[in-house]
Amino acid sequence: MRTVRLFRQIRYSKCIGASASVAHPKINTLRASLPAHPSRAGLGTVFLLNLLALMPVSACTAQSLPPAPVDATALVRRAVQHRLDAGKGHRPVRYLIHRTDERHDTTKEIVESVDGDVARLVELDGKPLSAEANRAELDRLDTLANHPELQEHRHKGEQKDAERVDRLLALLPDAFLYRFEGMAPCAAGQCYRLSFTPSPHFTPPNLEADLLRGVAGEVWIDTRQERLTRLEGHFIAEVDFGFGILGKLNKGGTVLLEQTDVGGHDWELTRLTLHVTGKALMVKPLSFQINEEASRFSPVQPGLRYRDAIQLLKQSAP
Repeated sequence: MRTVRLFRQIRYSKCIGASASVAHPKINTLRASLPAHPSRAGLGTVFLLNLLALMPVSACTAQSLPPAPVDATALVRRAVQHRLDAGKGHRPVRYLIHRTDERHDTTKEIVESVDGDVARLVELDGKPLSAEANRAELDRLDTLANHPELQEHRHKGEQKDAERVDRLLALLPDAFLYRFEGMAPCAAGQCYRLSFTPSPHFTPPNLEADLLRGVAGEVWIDTRQERLTRLEGHFIAEVDFGFGILGKLNKGGTVLLEQTDVGGHDWELTRLTLHVTGKALMVKPLSFQINEEASRFSPVQPGLRYRDAIQLLKQSAP
């Protein structure tokens, strides 16, 4: 799922430079260039990831209060649980993901399978691939089909990250103090608008949860399905990792996450904007300026294997 792939890149920012053997092998791959896999973007904003699976599209403005008081924390707790429950029955989909960062402008087609996601690059810098580049992409897919160990390795990494995301999601209701700000119209109909600030009583259980100490903002939760539809967050304080030795994220960074129901109560991340700076190992500058938009979601056959996903991608028009 997109949340997991995003998480894999985001958590990298916290581990960057720590050691060549840190966490997962894909961490080192992120240093050099955008990976062939459609991984999501980010930095040590594990927090993003956590929340990222919780939201859909909507531009909301505060309106009148509901007739009865809202227990904001309990509402967030239910939204988190609904996200976790829905993840167990997620239906596989195919979609397009357009991503821009400081070095790349790419569009990929993604097909989800029981063996992990498979991606095909279809545009570079807003233009279709050249005949040569398209041939190279098809050859890459053929190589992947002939080497199932590559896909298996990737899939195991996705599964481990999915478990991390679930653990972080479970922390959200206790990591922040939530306040009901009013009702707001949104793409899902009506949304509860809540503000959040770090809870002084929250003790992060690990480095990944440290980011939660420095973020504040607002979230919107759909009234019908109680799914978190939008998150606007900003770093209100510098956040250190490993006593500042492993890294630091600067105050002032921002994140925007949106998710939508793409059909059948299946919620997917449709927008991510991340602008964060910091340092790794006390001296190396970090900068993540990322924009992602996902579109054209359509279901694929349940139980689809990764080689079948490759064939679907190869049959698509460039």
